[in-house]
Amino acid sequence: MTTDIETPASNGIASIPQEILDRLTRVDMPAVRGIDASDTCLDIDGLSIPVYRCEALVLGSGAAGMRATVELHRRSVDVLVARTGLFAGTSACSGSDKQTLYTASTDYKGDNFIKYAQSLCAGGAMDFSTAYVEAVGSNDAVGGLQFMGLPLPHDDQGAILRYQTDHDEAGRATSCGPRTSKLMVKVLFEEALTLGVRILPSTSGIRIVKESVDGEERVCGVVALHREESRNAYGLIFIQCEDLIIATGGPGELYRDSVYPHHCHGGLGLALEAGIELCNVTESQFGIGTPRTTFPWNLSGTYVQVMPRVYSVDADGNEINFLKRYYRSTREMVSNTFRKGYQWPFHSTRMLDYGSSLFDLAVFLECQAGRKVYLDFLRNPEPVNEGECFSLDDLDPDVRAYLENNEALYDLPIDRLRRMNPLAIELYRMHGTDLCQEPLEFAMNNQHMNGGILINDWGQTSLQGCYAIGEAAGSHGVTRPGGAALNSGQVFGKRVAVAIKRSRLHKGAFAPDQDCITQQIQQTLQDASAFVTNDGGRTPKDVKTEVQARMSDSAGIICTQEEVAAALSEAQQLRRDAEANGLKVSSASLVGQAFRWRHMVWVSEAVLTALDYYIQNGGGSRGARAICASDGTRCPDASHEDLTRFRFVEEQAKDREEKLIVSREGDGISVHALPVDLKPEVKREFFEKGWGPYLIKEG
Repeated sequence: MTTDIETPASNGIASIPQEILDRLTRVDMPAVRGIDASDTCLDIDGLSIPVYRCEALVLGSGAAGMRATVELHRRSVDVLVARTGLFAGTSACSGSDKQTLYTASTDYKGDNFIKYAQSLCAGGAMDFSTAYVEAVGSNDAVGGLQFMGLPLPHDDQGAILRYQTDHDEAGRATSCGPRTSKLMVKVLFEEALTLGVRILPSTSGIRIVKESVDGEERVCGVVALHREESRNAYGLIFIQCEDLIIATGGPGELYRDSVYPHHCHGGLGLALEAGIELCNVTESQFGIGTPRTTFPWNLSGTYVQVMPRVYSVDADGNEINFLKRYYRSTREMVSNTFRKGYQWPFHSTRMLDYGSSLFDLAVFLECQAGRKVYLDFLRNPEPVNEGECFSLDDLDPDVRAYLENNEALYDLPIDRLRRMNPLAIELYRMHGTDLCQEPLEFAMNNQHMNGGILINDWGQTSLQGCYAIGEAAGSHGVTRPGGAALNSGQVFGKRVAVAIKRSRLHKGAFAPDQDCITQQIQQTLQDASAFVTNDGGRTPKDVKTEVQARMSDSAGIICTQEEVAAALSEAQQLRRDAEANGLKVSSASLVGQAFRWRHMVWVSEAVLTALDYYIQNGGGSRGARAICASDGTRCPDASHEDLTRFRFVEEQAKDREEKLIVSREGDGISVHALPVDLKPEVKREFFEKGWGPYLIKEG
């Protein structure tokens, strides 16, 4: 065991015991026993296909999926959870310095839900009603987590401790430390296990099975692959359900330069294949983080607020103070390094006026030039100009005030980090990098998709009986306060449970068409067989390499109309090739890779189609990307670099007033705009008038 991390003495504050650090970073997850193998099987084409049945199926076992699971079980809905790998998704494996949960603040005077909602949908492409639902629901979401044991810090009066995060002017953020979402998963799993929820691990959904009833399609189950199933060569199973909740996270495998855990494919391809509409897939987040080849992690918050030395290393081993080519003074450089803490995602307008995203552009260009970039917590930043030096007395007022308020005016970055966030040091130590001894390599990475599956304010998708929550749902708009996604998953986890319970009060007996089910399972078996017997197709590995390189190189933080159009043409060609010639794997046990990368080929084309449509229709720079053009209206400046090639087109105000809806149509992807309602209108329901209808809805 390592020794305690000693916090610099200040006003008698003692070191934090290692036991506490371990509890918040080395999180022990509960043991999970999967359900017994089903005795019921379908005989299809001479193969035995096991069948599992439930009323509601949750695909995904992250924080959002498990909240839905717990809430469904509490409402007496027979729910089954299926997940490729327990504790292997973004909720359990991702985070930042103090991973944020963004909820309505109970601190001091409390919060205003309308203002909260306005902060969520300020970036546009999000209905105010959805934002208001998330604002109002946040109190119940966080209260339920606290009841289940989530250790959120609070003062002696009971108010949760708060801080400011990105796109947040009110300071609604809170945290349990770097592993907030993993701790959320932990307490939700413990609750689910206490309730006796059925869990089917090692299971990946590969096809949504539908039937048509009275001219409308509805869910009747999912074909899945179960790694422990041996009654057929592919491990194929069928899970029959009346309601499906897609909680599979975002498409982390879409980009080469990514801070997602490995093998996060998400459910967008699964949804597209089923004819479900997506929205806002042009909207992502990119920011600095450690490379995926090591320990992928966001470097927001205190990692940069302590103002470490930032430098790059060329092929000859020379260390370069590259930021001095971009900023005009040492004060300007270090103050904007600090601001990356709560302005973490890249944003085009923050490249202007020597802002914090000029830092991102500089890092991006260093990496493009083949140099590696590092944070050094053992030395202060090097000066920009001769005669200058880094000084805690020469900082912008907001930066100086923050350090003073946190009593972190120490000589070295590592001591400032120890004072403000010792857990941030412990986390990297746990994964093999001691910030007290060595620098930390980092780069620009894709981190989150704000778009996803189109849902309404109850989490319902365009397919009857199908819901989407968490990062799989496209409910986040263009920009959002950091940590709002964790809250959204919790709010909608409960709302889909309420919606499903209410719908069951008015449904008849569920009796899906077994011939329809058999036909779709047969088609899936034919696809699986074709993957194994194919001699002329491409391998999933080849497809992965091509898709990820194209998305990172042509659809990252810097885009041009020409590059996106060319990338789209290449993506369409890859998809047509995959359809005409198929994919190939060397054994039946690997067909899951082919199914997943066939899905990802469609997801890549969907994102590029939407992005091309957006740019072709005059869409400008917003959220994740700068749309660069020679006739752009804004251009970043740098002290000693010519950045005219990054002149960019400004966002049009009208684009904030619509969502871009994406779906499969014929031989490709269709896109159309859907107006959103951003008006902050909330109708007050009087108690006596609303009580009766509520009781009827709840049964």
